[in-house]
Amino acid sequence: MKIRSDILRVYREVHSWVGICAGLLLFVAFFAGAISMFEQPLQNLTSPQLDMPPPVPLSRTPDLLEKVFSAYPQARQTYTILLAPDRGLPGRVAWPVHPPHGHDAGPMFVATLAPDGTLVVRQQAITPVAHFIDMLHQELGIPLPHAISRPFMGIIALLYGMALISGVLLFLPTLARNLFAFRFREGPRKLWLDLHNLLGFFSLPFHIVMALTSVVFAFHDPIFAVQSRVFGTSHTSPHSPTHTRPHPITADQHPDAPLLTPTELVTSLETQASGFVPTILAYSQGHGGTMLRVSGQDSRYSMRGPTAGFATVDPRSGKILSADYLPGHQKTGFAILTVFFALHFGSFGGNAIRWGYVVLGLAGAGMFYTGNRLWIDARRRREKAAGLSRDSLPTKILSRLTPGWVTGCITGCLVILTAGYFCPDVMTVALVKEIYYAVFIVFIAFFMLKP
Repeated sequence: MKIRSDILRVYREVHSWVGICAGLLLFVAFFAGAISMFEQPLQNLTSPQLDMPPPVPLSRTPDLLEKVFSAYPQARQTYTILLAPDRGLPGRVAWPVHPPHGHDAGPMFVATLAPDGTLVVRQQAITPVAHFIDMLHQELGIPLPHAISRPFMGIIALLYGMALISGVLLFLPTLARNLFAFRFREGPRKLWLDLHNLLGFFSLPFHIVMALTSVVFAFHDPIFAVQSRVFGTSHTSPHSPTHTRPHPITADQHPDAPLLTPTELVTSLETQASGFVPTILAYSQGHGGTMLRVSGQDSRYSMRGPTAGFATVDPRSGKILSADYLPGHQKTGFAILTVFFALHFGSFGGNAIRWGYVVLGLAGAGMFYTGNRLWIDARRRREKAAGLSRDSLPTKILSRLTPGWVTGCITGCLVILTAGYFCPDVMTVALVKEIYYAVFIVFIAFFMLKP
C-alpha cells in the first residue's frame, strides 16, 4: 500500500505526540485492568478468613433469617442471601454494618448457625485492595475525585483512538515486510519498534473495543439517559454492587403474602430462565414494599455487569418482573448494549476469555511502554543530529519518568496485594491508597535522581 510521504509525516507526528501524552496513563489503565479481570477472586484472597461454622443448607435459611431479624432488626432493611458463599463472605446471610452509601462496599455482618442451632455472626471487613486496583484502572492512576477523573479518562480514550488510527496508517505501507520482523542485531531501537508493531497490530480489535467502550463509560450518564428515553425504562449502572442496588421495579404484591423461601425462588428461576445460575438474592425495603434483585451467571450469553447478570423478581410469587439485564432474556436493544459492555468487561465465555483479556491487557501495557521508549530514542537522535551533546530537559525528564512510572505502578500493585494477603485486617481504603502512592512516588523519585 502506497501513502504519500508528507501524509505519513503528519500521521507520524500525530501518533508520536498523542501517544506520548497518553501512553503512561494508558499503561496504568491496561496493567491494572488486566489484574482487575479477577477482582472478585483477589478480593476473596485478601479478605480476612473468618472463624465460623460452615454455611447452613439453603433449606434452613428461613430459620437463620428468623434468628438474624430477632437479634438484628435493622437487617430487614437490606440483606443478602448468598447461594454460593466464599472466603470473603462465608456465611449464608449477610447485611451491611452501616447503611449502604453509593458504590462503596463497607463492612458486612455475616451469619450462619452453629451445629446446635445457635446464631453465629461475624463482622467481615471488605478489604479494598482489589477494588482500589480496579479504580486505578478506571481513573488512570490519577488521585483525583471520580467526577473529574472520569471525563478526563474519556478524553484520554479519544486520544488513544487517534493514536490507533494513525499508528495503523503508519504501519500499513511496511506491513508485509515488517509484520514478523525481529531485528535483534540492529540495536534496541529496532527491536522496540518491532515489538511495538507486533503487539499493536495483533491486538488491534481489542484496542478498538477498549477505546470505544472507555469513551462510553466516561460519558455514561448522558448515554444512559438516552437509553432510558429510547427504551422506556429506568437505568442502572453496570458498576452497581449486587448487594446494595436493587432494580427499582416492584410488584403489585399483597403485603400479607409470605416471602418465598430461597429454595422455592431458585426452583422458580430455573423454570423461567433455564441456564441462569443465581448466586445472590439481594433484598431491600422500598416504597413499594420488599424488592428483590437476583444476581447470577449464564455462560451462554454476555453479561451486563463485570461478573454477573441481574433480574428483578417478585419475592412473593417468584415471577421475573424485569429481564432488562438478564442474560439471554433481554430485548434486542438491551442485548446490543450488553454486548458492548461485555466486550469491555470480558464478561462472556467464562475464564478462558478472562485469561485472554489478561494477556491482551498486559500486552497493551507493553505496547504503551515500548511506544514511549521509541519516542525517547527518536528524540535523542534528532537532538544529536542538531548538535546537542546531552539530552534536553524534556527528553531527560521523560526518559527517567517512563521507567519510574512503569516500575512504580507494577511494584505498587504487587505491594498492596501482598500486604492485603498477609495483613488483611489492617488494610483500610486510606492505607491502601497511601501505600500504593508512596511506592509509586519512591520509584519515580529514584529514577529521576539516580546518576
